[in-house]
Amino acid sequence: MKKFTYGNKEYTYNLEQKKRKTFALTITPSMEISVKTPLGIDIADVEHFLIKKIFWIDKQLNFFSQFKQVTRKKEYISGEGFLYLGRRYMLVLEKSKDADVTLVRGKLIVATPAPKNQKRVEAMLDEWFKSRAKEVFAERLSTVLEEFDYDFKPALAVRKMRRRWGSYSSRGKVLLNTMLIHATKRQIDYVITHELCHAVHNNHSKDFYDLLEQKFPKWQLEKEKLEKLIFNDL
Repeated sequence: MKKFTYGNKEYTYNLEQKKRKTFALTITPSMEISVKTPLGIDIADVEHFLIKKIFWIDKQLNFFSQFKQVTRKKEYISGEGFLYLGRRYMLVLEKSKDADVTLVRGKLIVATPAPKNQKRVEAMLDEWFKSRAKEVFAERLSTVLEEFDYDFKPALAVRKMRRRWGSYSSRGKVLLNTMLIHATKRQIDYVITHELCHAVHNNHSKDFYDLLEQKFPKWQLEKEKLEKLIFNDL
């Protein structure tokens, strides 16, 4: 962790130097500041970059500070609520010789020989959400891709990530955060659109945001809803 001071405020940030041509700055909903730079960049140059971005940094930190993150851990007991595609479902545990997870009339039913085994129930739900994520994300990627005139179909990968909803690799792969399965389809579409725009603009320049606005008008609304989701619902 690195620190820099501007005015009377001290900021802490993560620094990652790697083989790349540009600087990149992100702030997560948990208020972590992360900076990526080309290899060999001096700390003084990094701080100069951060100071140039200080008003945006403060704006993002102030936005995220509005919300109080829910820190209570899930107990994986009957009656708890779990989001799936933006809708909240009540968890119901049932004892059964067969292990299965199903959605039935607003209930997320976990059938298992050991319904009181929290780790087992958690593992079953994690696997179910991951499986649904792969299927739903593939379907949404195909749908969103129709808005672009690309002559290729990006590969799709899914995994849980701490600091981002998605990414686009130089090899033409869209990587999506498994946690997006808790969001609405429109919010998922926003993230996919964002990543597909990177196939043309591998940065967050004005041209990138112009393309994003063209492909997904009023994207800021879905971005804000998605960010609030972390604090209010998960």
